[in-house]
Amino acid sequence: MKLVERDRKHLWHPYTQEKTAPLPIPIVGAKGVWLETEDGRKLLDGVSSWWVNTHGHSHPYINKALQQQAESLEHVIFAGFTHEPAVRLSEMLAEILPDGLDRVFYSDNGSTAVEVALKMAYQYWRNKGQERRTFVALERGYHGDTVGAMSASDESAFTKPFKDLLFTVLRADAPHALECERCEQVCDTSCASSLESLLEKHATDTAAVIVEPMLQGAGGMIVWQSGYLKKVRELCDRYGVLLIADEVLTGFGRTGRMFACEHAAISPDIMCLSKALTAGYMPLGVTAATERVFEAFYDDDRLKTFFHGHSYCANPLACAVAIANLELFELENTLDRIGAINRKFHEYGQTLSQFESVRDVRIIGGVLAFELAAADGGYLADIGRDFYLEFLRRNIVLRPLGSVMLFMPPYSIKDSEIEWVFESISDVLLVFERFGVARVDES
Repeated sequence: MKLVERDRKHLWHPYTQEKTAPLPIPIVGAKGVWLETEDGRKLLDGVSSWWVNTHGHSHPYINKALQQQAESLEHVIFAGFTHEPAVRLSEMLAEILPDGLDRVFYSDNGSTAVEVALKMAYQYWRNKGQERRTFVALERGYHGDTVGAMSASDESAFTKPFKDLLFTVLRADAPHALECERCEQVCDTSCASSLESLLEKHATDTAAVIVEPMLQGAGGMIVWQSGYLKKVRELCDRYGVLLIADEVLTGFGRTGRMFACEHAAISPDIMCLSKALTAGYMPLGVTAATERVFEAFYDDDRLKTFFHGHSYCANPLACAVAIANLELFELENTLDRIGAINRKFHEYGQTLSQFESVRDVRIIGGVLAFELAAADGGYLADIGRDFYLEFLRRNIVLRPLGSVMLFMPPYSIKDSEIEWVFESISDVLLVFERFGVARVDES
């Protein structure tokens, strides 16, 4: 029995309407930017396997680190115990994170890292004798699929079925890519004014503001100017609320800097990390906090303990591959490579912008996104699905966000591979503009 037939008997896939979705593609191996299917095809991983892969699949350096760690310690409870990979990774993160983020709390994925941050911010004020129940988030924000993270996220197809479970969050305007292109770096726009107005009214009740710095991912790959992020930090300082930076997507080079907060030279009070933290190998989440936040929990009163944890907190295997991932950033000059990818994206962006079917081109770091004009339906837009299937036929994985197509490959991708993807995108857009569909049946 083939793998897909066995899959159909028991498995339930994420974000998938199992009745109508195409059958899943069985993957039996991967190397570099290529995925190998059961029937022998090779697919270029144009979305870094859900935005997690950094240095390519099956990298020998990371493979070796994982094997060596498995031979000494695979896991141990992290309450009351510690181990070298967890300590070493925390030291490495403290060296490269924005100033002041010296405390590392481990969890197991991005949504949970956000959940930890929300709980941490809420209890921070409670431990200080203040009841602050309000969070401020941005329109089009997405922070994960657990209940707290969904509450912080804007209403969408992801959250609609669970609306009655979510707590109320104040929603500020977010910058839009086209608007940001016209903004000056001071970013004195209505976007920042919206946040300022909310904080002016609700600061004493607000625990934290949470943002995806510089790049709002699942909300449509919205790219900011750095001035807006700097303004957010200034407003949080002025009104005395914590700033949570959700860098689950943006961390580890995705925006061209190691962390997106570096674009505005700001430090949040709490930062959420996952995805590329382990180079796409293992689940691991980090919520980093300042010493000021940590000290609110450091007390003789045991009720001020941060009561949160997971069975696999600080899993040694995951920590080991995260360490190897960070070491490779230095060994392979990864940030320089991202810069080269970004230059190629900007060159092709000029070509993309000439297509009548493309409404907006958004580029930052190793991310290229473009929005299809005259498309509707949001995340469930049929055109995104049609483009996805056509690119798969051409052996490229470009999973869209509704009508927003994105190309976010592993940083190890070769220039020739990038050019091939560009040619394929142009070909599909030409067909779409001529015939109104992503593919014309050649028969």
